Amino acid sequence: MQPGARPEITHYTYRVTWSTDDREFVATCAEFPSLSWLAPSQIEALHGLEAMLSGVTADIQEPGEQVPHR
Repeated sequence: MQPGARPEITHYTYRVTWSTDDREFVATCAEFPSLSWLAPSQIEALHGLEAMLSGVTADIQEPGEQVPHR
């Protein structure tokens, strides 16, 4: 990836599973293992996590840090 180029968040590795404890779907991303998103449907969980990652990757790049990529 070119310096300053924003990673394509749709290229990350996602997983959406059912959380018995939370009684909702939980979306996770292999490249950002500490982040997750809960929602009542699988697609809402995935879209919520993608939206959060869009902001997270922008915040990481502001100070010039390297963003995880595939």
